[in-house]
Amino acid sequence: MQKKTDKFLDKIVKKDYNNELEKILEKKAFDENTKSLLLSILYKIEAAYSDYEIVKPNVKSKEDFIQAIIDNIQNNCERIKVVKLNSIESELLGDKTFLVEKEKKRIICYPMERKLLYCIAKVSKKENIIKNNYYIIDKTLTDLLNVGSSIDTVEPMRDFNGYSWTTIPREIESIFHNLVYQNIRILVGQEFLDNWIKNTDYIIDYMESFENRLQKRYGKQNQETISEILKQISVLLAIRYNPKLSSKLQKEKKEVEFKLAKVRDNQNFVQEITKEKRELTNEIKRMDETLNDKNMLQAEYERRNENLELEEKIFSIRILSQLMAEERKEKMKRLERLNILLNPQKFVTFKKELEQKEKYLKLLDIKKLEDKIVQSILELQKIFLMCYQIKIKKVENKQELMKLFYEFRYYCLLPFIEEKSIGKDIEIQEQIREVQMLLFGKAHELKVIDIFSKESQIDYEILKHLFYVRIINLENLYIKVIKEEENYYVQLFDENIFEEKVPIEIIGLLDKKDFAFKLNKKIKIFN
Repeated sequence: MQKKTDKFLDKIVKKDYNNELEKILEKKAFDENTKSLLLSILYKIEAAYSDYEIVKPNVKSKEDFIQAIIDNIQNNCERIKVVKLNSIESELLGDKTFLVEKEKKRIICYPMERKLLYCIAKVSKKENIIKNNYYIIDKTLTDLLNVGSSIDTVEPMRDFNGYSWTTIPREIESIFHNLVYQNIRILVGQEFLDNWIKNTDYIIDYMESFENRLQKRYGKQNQETISEILKQISVLLAIRYNPKLSSKLQKEKKEVEFKLAKVRDNQNFVQEITKEKRELTNEIKRMDETLNDKNMLQAEYERRNENLELEEKIFSIRILSQLMAEERKEKMKRLERLNILLNPQKFVTFKKELEQKEKYLKLLDIKKLEDKIVQSILELQKIFLMCYQIKIKKVENKQELMKLFYEFRYYCLLPFIEEKSIGKDIEIQEQIREVQMLLFGKAHELKVIDIFSKESQIDYEILKHLFYVRIINLENLYIKVIKEEENYYVQLFDENIFEEKVPIEIIGLLDKKDFAFKLNKKIKIFN
């Protein structure tokens, strides 16, 4: 009860985060430049977070967000070294801008606030947050979620400065990881994703929970499609961006292919297993006899030591007994695994597991990797947009609907390729339009917007631009259609900010009477 009271009081009484961080930094062996950067990061997040919360609904509270960063610095950062460009120390980085060593809890980084914050987020991530019964996906999807989460942590400071919202794609560590991570976050929620990423004990199978959550919200078919595409994307991104993991996958691919070749020759496979079982049984029997006979144990001791270097010699019979007991235990485990494989049902499971691994490992053979990544991510967007329509249809009140307008505006402005946002990608324009039309229809139904008619194409062509405007508060948004010479333009603005005017692209289809009603009139979009 006391903990709940303390947490409640924390929310009422404004915490002095700078003071809390300074106390932690006093106990850390960081230089003054590093401490100054860390305090600056905190200051900038505090200044920008209120705009971030508006633009991106359903994120952590500012208190929880900042506290997580402070806790991370305290618990996971033993050493942070900020190095200057072209200095001797910078040689440790090679061609990188930072180095994170999780085991040592050490960060080496150039003096760039967003990079340092990314490192602080990265150093806390667990190596595996998915049960290993998901084959290679436990590694690749963990990597995808960890990278996406680290990028997500940097966003409030990177894109917001207290008065504007600007996204520069080249400042994002990976736009592919970021887009896919935001897809997942929007579909299942920030809180669920945070809990998943912090998962360490595997009491909860979060992969299973994730799929159940998708199925409950969007249906079984959509869940299965999303799960499969995500798994493929996670492997593709690991191959493209994680050389260490990619190298492990290459090695695993050879092992899987070798095992599959044996398994598919069922008769020979059974013969080899039976032969190995017989050999292991005999070895275990000999070890038991040796361990129970002092003379045989002495002979084994002398035999093993005969050809060993001095520093490698076994120095007593007792140590030899312990060593042989461990060897026997490993042989027994191997024997148990072989017995399992001779069980017809277990054999089928083993073969299926290998085939599942092979399916994903074949992605390593793709020649045009970048093209495959882009195409797979676009396939994910198509199913994501179908699910988003389901999300809109379930909304029953104005407050929740406004959150979806903000959320979908945020989605449309997520960077994709060639400095282009995902909302402007040609391949998914029809699906984007369907979602936007559904939002406008729902808004009209709930009396959130008056200036929209499903029958008027020009209404849509004018209003769709609100999904690409970076004015923070949509509720304060006004719209005006202007004419310059023979061209028509849309302007979006609040009381202080004018966005760049945008040409209307369907001039030949305009209903002149309906259009004239909107011309040069300042109209508030949301009631």
